[in-house]
Amino acid sequence: MAFLGLRKWPTPVARPLWAFVAATSVTVYLVSSIQEMGIKSDTYKNDPRNPYAEKIARQEKAAHH
Repeated sequence: MAFLGLRKWPTPVARPLWAFVAATSVTVYLVSSIQEMGIKSDTYKNDPRNPYAEKIARQEKAAHH
């Protein structure tokens, strides 16, 4: 018997969505790593429009010492 449309057992939500959660996490990781590679590439490393140029310069300076 359904009371106000509710079933005796709840409809599973998390179990069918595991593939979407996994795909989202993989996609976020890959996009993040590609962005990081692009920011640190030789072409854009010294570009003044790069908001991370100062941070990259400090890291390279520390690595040489």
